[in-house]
Amino acid sequence: MIDPKVREYLARMGRKGGKKSRRALSSMQAREMVRVREARRAYRDFHASCFWSFDPQYRIETKDIPWVVAELRKKGGRQAWEVAARLCR
Repeated sequence: MIDPKVREYLARMGRKGGKKSRRALSSMQAREMVRVREARRAYRDFHASCFWSFDPQYRIETKDIPWVVAELRKKGGRQAWEVAARLCR
């Protein structure tokens, strides 16, 4: 059984952590985060076919999205084209 003081401390820390970790993002920032996440996934998923000459550990950023789209369209198949189209929206 947990000591009531320990339980109270953990509850207080849990409340504080939950409040502190909440971010207020605008809808535009949230959409951009999703685009970056999808571009990173595409880089990882299509690395063997489209990005084989680049560092596998490269960290894709917002500025890299047009490059990822161009490489997917230039060297990828239909599936890569569909991912590129999603990234362009």
